[in-house]
Parts: sequence; structure tokens; C-alpha cells
Amino acid sequence: MPFVSASFSPATTPRQHIGAGILLGLAASLTFATSGTFARPLLEAGWTPGAAVLWRTSIAAAILLPPGLVIFRHRLRQVFAEWPMFVAFGVLAVATAQGMYFAAVSRMSVSVALLLEYLAPVALVALAWVRQRRAPARLVLLGAGLSVVGLLCVLDLTGARLDPLGVLFGFGAMTGAAAYFLISARPSQLPAFALPVFGLPIGALALGILVASGLMPYAAPLVPVELMGASVPWWVPLAVVVLAATVAAYVLGVAGVALMGERLASFVSLSEVLFAALIAAVVLGELPSGIQIFGGILIVAGAVAIRLSTGEAPAGLPTLPDRVEAVHPHAETTATTLDVTEASAARAPEEPVVPPRT
Repeated sequence: MPFVSASFSPATTPRQHIGAGILLGLAASLTFATSGTFARPLLEAGWTPGAAVLWRTSIAAAILLPPGLVIFRHRLRQVFAEWPMFVAFGVLAVATAQGMYFAAVSRMSVSVALLLEYLAPVALVALAWVRQRRAPARLVLLGAGLSVVGLLCVLDLTGARLDPLGVLFGFGAMTGAAAYFLISARPSQLPAFALPVFGLPIGALALGILVASGLMPYAAPLVPVELMGASVPWWVPLAVVVLAATVAAYVLGVAGVALMGERLASFVSLSEVLFAALIAAVVLGELPSGIQIFGGILIVAGAVAIRLSTGEAPAGLPTLPDRVEAVHPHAETTATTLDVTEASAARAPEEPVVPPRT
């Protein structure tokens, strides 16, 4: 995995930074979207969602941490100085987003749970509104509205049931997803690659505590599974989920957010549901309906509207909704690593969303 610190030349413009961030965000959404299709065989073989997410997070952490320690061996003082950021990323962006999501799925429709989690982009717009005490630009509000309507079209909510506690868990997952974008966009002296390197192990530890305490059900039978019409070892789909949907996705995702900022990246991340539908169509033969295609167009239009409105404004996801994608194929970094400090400096002064202070 190559390590590239973003040292942009003076000729590189902020607009180019945003364009590169969008490409990284789309790549992250594509890799995240492989999760559901390849996690489904494990779930059908008896794996619980908690087991699947614990395995993927733990193995991904084991893959990223050793090269990360080598890369940052001369910057460990900075790493320790920023430990609150890594703890927040692991606990909120990884463990909370996934744990709350699966708790919501256990009590109500997977589509409703996914919809609540993917309200994170709208929550970021609302947060900017409250913090700055002025309404966002009309194009931002229009883009947010188009994206929400598009998400409703992509997700089939027919016969959906609501549960008060399940809704609360869903909003908890949304909070974790929003934290992913906010923390990834936070100015730092370390490259964006440091977040998944040191954040995923903390997330895995938090998930392990949930499993050990019995709060998250665990079952992981190591038996052959069915994938694309063939019987394969259980580790084959798990390898795809770990390497593509976790390692590559997180590294690409945090790098993209560092360039775009949290708000634009959060709306770009909605493309994940489109990629998930396309992957399910290719691998599983599950073709999207006309209304779902229309919803995808609305999601793209919403992201474009926000991009046009804010220029350099912020908004990939990462949330890890294995269960949703496995049951409903519309959901859910390698890598180039980018210096968050330089990327943050590249934003326009009028950037409406200010990263949280620590």
C-alpha cells in the first residue's frame, strides 16, 4: 500500500483539490458498496451482523496498523498528541455507527434503519445552520431535499414498521456517520491515513467489548458458503469485505473527506447506495427498478447542487451497513493518503461548515 503525503504544488488550485476529493469519495463509495453483496453469503450461513462487523474491523485494523506504525515511527509524538481524535473516530465513526445501526435493524425495517443513518448529510447542513445562525444557501437546501427524496426512492419502504427504540438507535447510527465526516475533515498535523490506522483498532476494541458483554449477538460458523452460484470457503467473501469494503474504503474515504470537507463528502457518499444496487445487479442479478433509478438521479442532482452552491464546500461514508446491504441491496482506503492540514488550508474562506474544535 503506497503512502503519499499530499504536498500540493503552488500550481495546484483548490478546485483541483475538490475534484480529486470527489473522485476519492466516489471510489470509497464503490468499495464500501461491495460489502453487502459479499457479506450476504456469510449472513445466510449463520453469521450474525455483529460477528461480521467485528471480524472485518479487527482484521482491517491488523492489516493497517503494522505499516502505519512503520510510516509514523518518527511522528509518534504527534500521534500521541492527537489520541482524542483517534478515540473519537474509533468509538463514534466505527463502533457507534455500526453498533447503533445493527441495533436499529434488530427492531425495525432495514430500509428505515438505513434511511435514518443516511440522514447524516442533512444533519451536517442543520448543524452548520445552528452553529452559524444563518440559513444555508438555497442551492444547499435544494440539494439536501433532492438527496433525501432520491434516497426514499432508492430504498423500498413499502410495509416498513417503526419502533420508538429502533428509531432512537437509527439516529444514533446517523450521529456516528456524521462524526465520521466531521472527524475526517478536522485539521491535523498528520496525514488522513492516520485515522483508519489508529482509529480502526480502537473501533474493533469497542465492538469486542459489545460482543463480550452480550450487547451485540455473536455467531460465526466457519463453514463453506454460496457465492455467485459456487461453494467457496468462508474466508473468500470475508476477504473482499475486509480488503475492499474496509481497508481500501476507509483509507480512500478519509482522504476524500480531507479534500472535500464533511458536508460535500457526506452527500457524495450517498452514491454508495447506487453502487450497491449496480454491484448487486451484476453479481446477484438483482436489477434496480425504474423508481430506484430515478432516485439515483435525484441523489446525484442533489450532490451537484451542493457542489455548485458551496464551490469548495464539504461533504464518503462509511458506515458499514452489512446487514442492510445483505438483506436490501441498496446500501453500504491502497491508498493515497492526504495531509489534512494542507487540504483544510485549500478550502475557500467562505466554507460554511467549520470543523469541530478539540
